[in-house]
Amino acid sequence: MAGDVALSEVLDQMVREGELYRRLDGGMVECYACGHRCRIKPGARGICQVRFNLKGHLFVPWGYVAALQSDPTEKKPFFHVYPGSDTLTFGMLGCDLHCSYCQNWDISQALRDANAGRSPVEISPEKMIELALKYGARNVASSYNEPLITSEWAVAIFREAKKHQLTCLYVSNGNATREVLEYIRPYTDGFKVDLKTMNDRNYRKLGGVLENVLNGIRMAHEMGFWVEIVTLVVPGFNDSEAELREAARFIRSVSPDIPWHVTAFHKDYKMTEPDNTSARQLIRAAEIGKEEGLHYVYAGNLPGQVGPFENTYCPGCNELLIERYGYIILDYQITEDGKCPRCDTPIAGLWPKSRDEVRLMPAEGFFNRRPRIVR
Repeated sequence: MAGDVALSEVLDQMVREGELYRRLDGGMVECYACGHRCRIKPGARGICQVRFNLKGHLFVPWGYVAALQSDPTEKKPFFHVYPGSDTLTFGMLGCDLHCSYCQNWDISQALRDANAGRSPVEISPEKMIELALKYGARNVASSYNEPLITSEWAVAIFREAKKHQLTCLYVSNGNATREVLEYIRPYTDGFKVDLKTMNDRNYRKLGGVLENVLNGIRMAHEMGFWVEIVTLVVPGFNDSEAELREAARFIRSVSPDIPWHVTAFHKDYKMTEPDNTSARQLIRAAEIGKEEGLHYVYAGNLPGQVGPFENTYCPGCNELLIERYGYIILDYQITEDGKCPRCDTPIAGLWPKSRDEVRLMPAEGFFNRRPRIVR
């Protein structure tokens, strides 16, 4: 507990007044950085633990990172955003959910779990983008913890990124409000959402509300973000055929062009009972997505084990357009104007203007595409 207190004291000095809130009577504030819309009394914190009310004003995280590395863009995963590029990815501390299988629990649960926590490292937006350019990153992403709760800081970084024509991305749980999406939209190109389950009771076990996330996906698509969706397939939690079909049908109702990534669960943090997801289970989930009419369905994080579900195919003629192995691009055939070279069908996504911009590698180059820690 002493460590938690010390960390909170450190973080409370690395703040500035937020923009995503409104003042209420009696010194209270309403924060609308995420779907919880916390009403916070003076001296209290929101559910995320990192946004707090000081004398009737909301203060929010600023000027630090807890994680920073150059990742393959496919790791986010964004499969329809500049394939083969790298993304300078930063993470903060805290989260508005408390998923029992979180792979980044050491930073997301830093103010809830005495066993979690990393030391924040001070940095400026200018230095961040200097590092992005140094490492050859095409994109910048807020990820690892939940970016919505540090949106003021992300926008400051993205403003600097846009001066250098970098693409800016959110890797989010989707528990968004219209206000926060409108706030980040001028600077943010892509919005990846974890659709964790179609069961509201299970969502509430993780600290969320299903309808908030579904609305977040709908709004992000309506506002023009490039949206991709991930569902971690957890045996016994969200892997029934009925639930997977419901997820696929919802995505199709928003747009059949939204890529759906079904990824493999492995035991982590507090969820150690379910078996790890098998390749067979993942392939079946991907098949369900295709059966329900989604144009782009991917089975992720089991390189070489999921057959065609690592690749991108034309929804018009089934031509192989992007061949992948894990994080690497083996072949790329989308035209300069973003179409299938065989039938001229437009392929949804953010694509390079020239095939020459796409970094191709042989399969043995997989380990060269691992994340690089930025010092």
